[in-house]
Amino acid sequence: MPDREEPNARGLFGGVFARGGVDADDTAWLQAMLDTEAGLARALERAGLAPAGAGDAVTAAARAANFDPNELGGLAALTGNPVPGLARALARRVPQTAVSAVHRGATSQDIVDTAAMLLAKRAIGVMQADLVRVADAAAGLAAAHRATIMIGRTLLQQAVPVTFGLVAAGWLTSVDEARAGLDTVGPRLAVQFGGAAGTLASLGESGQRVATLLAEELGLAVPVLPWHTDRLRILDLGAALARVAAALGKIARDVTLLAQSEVGEVSEGAHQRGADQPGADQRGADQQAPAASPRRGGSSAMPHKRNPVASIAILGCSRQVPGLLATLTMATEQELQRAAGAWHAEWEPLTALLRLTGSASSWAADLLPGLVVDTSRMAANLAATKGLPLAEHVSSLLAGVLGGAQAHDLVAEAGARAVSAGLPLRDVLLSVPKLEERLSAAGITAEQIDSALEPSGYLGAADAFVASALDAHEALEVHHG
Repeated sequence: MPDREEPNARGLFGGVFARGGVDADDTAWLQAMLDTEAGLARALERAGLAPAGAGDAVTAAARAANFDPNELGGLAALTGNPVPGLARALARRVPQTAVSAVHRGATSQDIVDTAAMLLAKRAIGVMQADLVRVADAAAGLAAAHRATIMIGRTLLQQAVPVTFGLVAAGWLTSVDEARAGLDTVGPRLAVQFGGAAGTLASLGESGQRVATLLAEELGLAVPVLPWHTDRLRILDLGAALARVAAALGKIARDVTLLAQSEVGEVSEGAHQRGADQPGADQRGADQQAPAASPRRGGSSAMPHKRNPVASIAILGCSRQVPGLLATLTMATEQELQRAAGAWHAEWEPLTALLRLTGSASSWAADLLPGLVVDTSRMAANLAATKGLPLAEHVSSLLAGVLGGAQAHDLVAEAGARAVSAGLPLRDVLLSVPKLEERLSAAGITAEQIDSALEPSGYLGAADAFVASALDAHEALEVHHG
């Protein structure tokens, strides 16, 4: 398998959109279809419907390297899908005694749909491994920063204090829920074997047995009946992938916002490709040193920049997902026993979903373990607010004495004066005569105001929420064994 992190691993844009170990290209599709044909031959032999040795013979020939995807693609234009051409090409590569085991009882959709299930199963396994790394990294951040106070932001404006541990716990919970969604869809990945119209008539009374044996051979579930025009499995798979993309997109968006120069609370870890390449220090004296290795985050125009590339790549993947899921949803309406076009409409969107979600997972598995957290910048940004984010807390303190409406108005007036004059909220509350008099009359002391303006005293259940997220994560890990 090529290194998917290399920029040219999957063509010009593959370094961004096909990163990681998920195979969802023409070669992967071709091999999955061949694996299905080989599994069918073995199932037929086990059912007594093919000669001894036929399964092994077909399996030996069913290697993607033996076939030309471009040639098969050209033949697909004659039949509407690549399977008829593939079945004929495969039959030419097996001994005459095994030809009867090639594609027997199947229709083209059986092969493509089952191949899609194999692709999905393999892709989910890779994604789950990446997502474990993402979740474990998020759990580590949540535990390490349970007491790291930062400003919370709502509608992109400063709100009230939170902890970075709570932010990371939110990432953790979302990723763990996305992982659970993939767990749920796993048993839904079922073999497709129904023949021409879902009856397996060409196999007589052996049809169901062959379907069960085929499922065993491929490690897929056995459906209640063929699902040629019941596309809920495809929709469930697409939705599970979209949930993964959504969870990772949330993390990436947060990182891009927190990594802004004016915010600077987190940054992506440094990544220098090529620094440890073998032979780098073995050049002769007369050899010209190669150009410096590209550094992640570099700009083509601005040498000073270090862009959050991993986060940007995740967002580039995740933003394509909703439209792809919409196409799969539209394609679920299929006619009678076999669809005219809707089935065909699934192939590329599903392929792209697997590839993009796999790429996003791989990027995220690189992003979070290396995330750099600047706690001093978080503290500085919180201090720069001069107490305004604690206005709600002060208002709550005063409400018990002045009433909710009067307390709100008093603190709002103090806040407006503080912003206008560039002063801390405390100074305005305790130095403006009109406000000071009202506080004194209400029996509110300076110590009480100071206490209400202490960020650590206004975190509510943040720590308890972090603990809950960590407990839930640990339970999931125990479940996964």
